Amino acid sequence: MMSIHQHFRQEEKEFVDGVLAWREQVENQYAPKRTDFLDPRQQHVLQSIIGQNDEVKLSFYPESTERKRALLYPSYFHPVEEDYGIRLFEIEYPGKFVTIEHKHVLGSIMSLGLKREKFGDILTGDDKIQLLLAEEISEYVRMELTHIGKTKVALQEVSMNEVIETKEEWHEKVTTVSSLRLDAVMSAIYNISRQKAQTYIKSNLVKLNWKITENASLEVEAGDVLSVRGFGRSKLISIEGRTKREKWRISLGILK
Repeated sequence: MMSIHQHFRQEEKEFVDGVLAWREQVENQYAPKRTDFLDPRQQHVLQSIIGQNDEVKLSFYPESTERKRALLYPSYFHPVEEDYGIRLFEIEYPGKFVTIEHKHVLGSIMSLGLKREKFGDILTGDDKIQLLLAEEISEYVRMELTHIGKTKVALQEVSMNEVIETKEEWHEKVTTVSSLRLDAVMSAIYNISRQKAQTYIKSNLVKLNWKITENASLEVEAGDVLSVRGFGRSKLISIEGRTKREKWRISLGILK
């Protein structure tokens, strides 16, 4: 057991234990197991543990979104779209008169008492807003989500073929940092002092891999994604090694 946990952060232990339990369930019951919506870091952890396992196969859906549901299944099983239990809704509202943003939709759904894992991406584009829901809570949301702020809304189910495709553009740069601590890396990415970075972290304004962190001394690893309220999202693409002055050379991506 220890060997698997060593590959992941301490705070991911509970999720890792959950993945091991799912794997065991599929092996013992010889039946598929569907997860809630997982963020990209959770998908990575799941993929790392299940890997090239011959007994238990793994797939994610939808392909084009950030948050996905996963299916762990025995080799005889061939998943189809319905097995992932996802429904896509368009939010109907008077778009000519009001503007609804991602954060408004998120706040309204969370106020219904739902866990974040029960719905996927909130997609915007072409004057449309779409919402991916776990089928087990979709009727509840359809009935209860009647307003976003003061705006009256209705949910209209649409086919998964109509999902809005979002394209992310990353601006890449290479820089050096004195350490791989979260505050040092944030300072390099956003051109702020380490002290200011620490203030943001202590104020719960920083997420590392989609989870709020208050630990400024946490070491950032290649592949980690940062988001800082008011500054947007960035990621540590790779750690290139040490310079002659004993600094770390790192490659960063900043979402445009």
